[in-house]
This record gives sequence, C-alpha cells and structure tokens, in this order.
Amino acid sequence: MIEITYNNGKKLEVPVGTSYLAMAERVQPEFEHRIVLAKVRGKLKELFKTVSDNEEVQFITAAERDGMLTYERSMLMLLGKAIHDLSATREEEQFLVKFSVINGYYVEFRDRRPVTAEYAARLTERMNALAAADLPIRKKSVRVDVARKYFREIGMQDKDDLLRFRRSSTVNLYSIEDYVDYFYGFTVPSTGYLKYFEVVPYEAGMALLMPKQAAPETVEPLLPQPKLFNVLQDTSDWCEEMDMDTVGAINQKIAKGEIADMILMAEARQEMKIAAIATMIAERPSVKCVMIAGPSSSGKTSFSHRLSVQLRGLGLRPHPIEVDNYFVSRDRTPRDENGEYDFESIKAVDTELFNKDMLGLLAGEEVQLPTFNFKAGMPEYKGNSLKLGPNDILVIEGIHCLNEELSYRIPADQKFKIYISALTTINIDEHNRIPTSDGRLIRRMVRDARTRGYSAEDTIARWASVRHGEHKNIFPYQESADVVFNSSLVYELSVLKSYAEQLLFGIAEDSPAFSEATRLLRFFNYFLATDSTQVPQNSLLKEFIGGSIFHV
Repeated sequence: MIEITYNNGKKLEVPVGTSYLAMAERVQPEFEHRIVLAKVRGKLKELFKTVSDNEEVQFITAAERDGMLTYERSMLMLLGKAIHDLSATREEEQFLVKFSVINGYYVEFRDRRPVTAEYAARLTERMNALAAADLPIRKKSVRVDVARKYFREIGMQDKDDLLRFRRSSTVNLYSIEDYVDYFYGFTVPSTGYLKYFEVVPYEAGMALLMPKQAAPETVEPLLPQPKLFNVLQDTSDWCEEMDMDTVGAINQKIAKGEIADMILMAEARQEMKIAAIATMIAERPSVKCVMIAGPSSSGKTSFSHRLSVQLRGLGLRPHPIEVDNYFVSRDRTPRDENGEYDFESIKAVDTELFNKDMLGLLAGEEVQLPTFNFKAGMPEYKGNSLKLGPNDILVIEGIHCLNEELSYRIPADQKFKIYISALTTINIDEHNRIPTSDGRLIRRMVRDARTRGYSAEDTIARWASVRHGEHKNIFPYQESADVVFNSSLVYELSVLKSYAEQLLFGIAEDSPAFSEATRLLRFFNYFLATDSTQVPQNSLLKEFIGGSIFHV
C-alpha cells in the first residue's frame, strides 16, 4: 500500500498501480464539482494514469481553468464522434471549429452546408446517447508518419500539415469507438462526463454551447454578438483565402521563406482597417470624442497612435486623453471582495471631473488636465492645458470607455466608440483552436518582462485577476461599440515564440505557474519560430516586443 495526500490534506491509502480515476471516485463526495484531472508535482495527469509511490495529488474539477479546458476539448471529441456517426461519407463529416462565441464554439462544415434545426436536434440526440453510454475515451501513442497517413486518408489535411513539423517521433491520438482525432491537451476519461451542452444553429453553422468555469453544470442560452462575430468571421475568411488559417499552413510559409510576404499582407490589411475607421469618424462631423476600450494586451496604445496618424491625414487634429489620469486619490479607491484596491472598477475613476473637463473642452474652453501620480496615489496638475480648435478631436483611451457611466454627460452624437481586442482566428488545426486569451497572455508576458521587469511567473499569477476584471468591466459593453477592431496578427505567435519560451523555461517546477508554463511551452512546439527583424516599426506587435516608432 502507498499513501496519497490530496487537496484538503487528507490521506488515502491505495495499492500500487491504482488509477487516479479510482481515487477520484472515492473522494468525489468531498468535491462540489466532478473531478476531471489530477495534478502531481505541478504536472497535469489524465485520470487513467496510475500511481506507483507516495504522492501529493491535487484533483482538478471543471470549476478550474485546466479542468474547464479539458471539458471543452472533450466536448469537441464528442461532437466529432456524433457528426461521424450521422455522416454518410468522409467528406460530409469534415467540420471546422472556427472561433469562440459567447459561451462556446462556432462550428461550420467544410463544405459550407447550413445547419438546420432538424440536424441540430439529431446531433444533440446522438451526443446525449453517447454521453449516456459512458464510452471510454482512449489514448494511444502512434508514430507521426502513421498518424499523418491516417489523417490524409480521412480528409483531415490540416492535421497532416501540422504534424509535418512535429519534432518528436510519436503523437497521441484519442478515440471513441471507431472515431479517432488529435487534440492539443488532455481529455476526460469517458463520454459520461459530457452531459452539459447545447447545439444551436447559428449563422452559416452552429454554436456548441458549454458551461462556464464559474458554473460547470449550467449552460446559458446563446447571446448573439453580431459585431464581434462579424469581425471574427471576416478575419477567419481572409486567413482561409490567404491559406494562413492554421499553424501548419503558417509553418509551411515560413519554411518556404515567405514570412516577409505574410507580414506585409497582415500589416497592410490592418492598416486598411484603421484607415477605414478614421474615414468613418471624419465623415461624422459631430464626433469630437473617440472612445477606445479593450482587454489587456490588445494593443490599445499603438492603435490609438496609428488611428491618430490616419485622422491627421484626413485633416483632423487628434489629442490623446488617458482615462487613467482621472483616477480618484488612493484614499477614495474602492476595494474588492478581498479587501484589495480595485483599480479596474468604474468607481476608481473620478467620472464627475472627467465629464466636467471633457464638456469644457467641447465648449471651447481652455482646460487644465490632471496627471495621476501612481506612486503618490493622487492626481497632480503640471501645467498640461488644452483648448480645442474646430478640427481638433479627442482620442480617449481607457477600459471603461464603452461604459456610458464614464461619459454620461457627453452627448451620444459627439462620441465614436471603438472596441479593440486581439481576436485570434488562426487554429492549430481543424478541431483545435487557439484561445484568444492565450494570445493576449503571451503578449503581456513578453511586454511585462521587457518594460516592467516582471517574470513570466508574475504575469501568469496575475492573469486570473486580470481576466476577472475584463469579464466584469469590459466584455459586457463590447457590442455597444460603433466598430470592433481586431488587433491580432496572423504571424505574431511565430515571432513571440522566441521571446516567450525563454521566459516560460525560467519558471521552477515547484511554482504554482508551472503547469500553465508547461501547457504554453507545449503549445509553442507547434510553431516554427521566425525573427522579428521584418516586423515594421509601427506594428502593434512592437508594443510588446519593443522597437516601436511610437512611445508605448
């Protein structure tokens, strides 16, 4: 017998060779949500793995990020199996997991056939039957050349392209009965875990809705976000047309020496989008306040500079305003549920002073603008004054710029609201997407190390809190924007790889951030690296890797 110590410090005696699944079933009554993974010495383990010595185990449920990612990944496996069972031919069963919707994934068939309500009902029925059967999800290691041949034969060309650049000689494949697929990351042990989902016809495809981490047994109704969806679809379609929609396709272009063309195309397209936004603003003479908001590491500062350049080219004179300079003094800053200062709350901003100053500027008055002293925790006045002329326009940046509570006194016709985010639309392959939050985390990690001296461990430790603030203060207002701008660049992860890997390797095995570092390092294994020398000086990516022509 060996002794296992698990989450709450309790002891469990089990025979050598006991699976984590068997242990999880014994201790499950002590957990509010179902256990889906185990973590041992900072490394995640699937539940079919066994123990051979005394260990300290942390059981992971779907209410934790690693657990929910595992649930979502497994749901795609279930979806693939159900589509396979309902399809008459291999061509008919080819589907693409394109990007996230509000609480799930948007999926299309490769042949672009629409998903009807009748088909969605049949698919749901089959998925429920598979879940009720509690079929094992098996894992098998095979040679890469064997896997590539198999995926070519069944029409999954993206997986063949991806595995072409695989450095190891083997790859893990997952199966449910006769359905075989490849996934970036672990799955649950069986289909019986996959009870909570909904399939809804949406646009040209369907939405696979799943629970959120905060409530892993509840599936919320689909909340359409047409502005966000249209931008995601537009970017996705362009990437597909340019044959840059998967990691394998991008790796092939890098291997062929086509990285310069890829960078130029991506940057040109982004500049066209910025120029179009500037034209929209210039064509609305009443607009005097451009309000820009977006989540962390979206490139808001570089975007503001580039938009200002375009506005100047149209005869306008933009003036930057940072909402952070309107923080209330530290003694008035609200605190969160843990008693910490909540700098991301709208209550941390002096909205009365902000509106008073902005209205004064719009009325043609000369206004003394504050500069917030973050070290002293109070606003200061350093002679920074501004008076607007007839062609002057304010470019206002801050996380609350889409929230009407910030600018409630400014007339609506004088505001133009922009939501910016790095909306990653390239995928690892047909069924493995790259979470948008991963792209932003990697951007922030690289920038924090360069400009603030933070380690990757520090950035990862703060990320959950950052994400919580975004869900509370930014995402609820994104559809209120006049326009949504996607700041992601199709080539950026190939450039960021060289910067991020060395930071991630610096995280010790006993760190709480080690499992996340391991996941991201595995993720970067898919990419061929490319150097940053061909990235233009005005690129939004320069805000993170350094060398920008702008002061960012």
